Amino acid sequence: MEKNEWFRMKYSTFLVILALLAASCQNSSETTPSPSTPEIPFSVDGTLDFLRMGEPILSLNIEIADTDSLRERGMMQRTSFPPESGMLFLFDIQEVRQFWMGNTPLSLDLLFISIDSVVVDIAKYAKPYSDEPIVGGQPAQFVLEVPGGFADTRGIVEGDRVRWARN
Repeated sequence: MEKNEWFRMKYSTFLVILALLAASCQNSSETTPSPSTPEIPFSVDGTLDFLRMGEPILSLNIEIADTDSLRERGMMQRTSFPPESGMLFLFDIQEVRQFWMGNTPLSLDLLFISIDSVVVDIAKYAKPYSDEPIVGGQPAQFVLEVPGGFADTRGIVEGDRVRWARN
């Protein structure tokens, strides 16, 4: 191999590595919101009550994610919840659900709720910005996202029931 060919090959390899590094930096900046990213306002679409032995123990205002685009966005790019609130994801069928925290700056608890309104699984303190899947242990038709630590501080456990209504 001639010296010029060797140099061209090394220079080309360097350019490819440089381009990959630049692309990697660009992708990582997309996972954290920039200061100019506007906060998405919380929309109160309804209420949700937690029930134990048929009696309400706690009420929340909820934003309802009932379309593909709303479910995909979820709590991405939001830095807070209003007090006593959560986001309820509605699905057409009951099945094992999987979520992820990419572009979500808040730690969340995810409550997986069956078709008969029973909390069947709770994923606590989901890590912000993580691409690791959060998979419910039981089939669910609904998923409620609340601030991380909500289930522990409010005493919500598997087996509690919910009742929700739109405004």
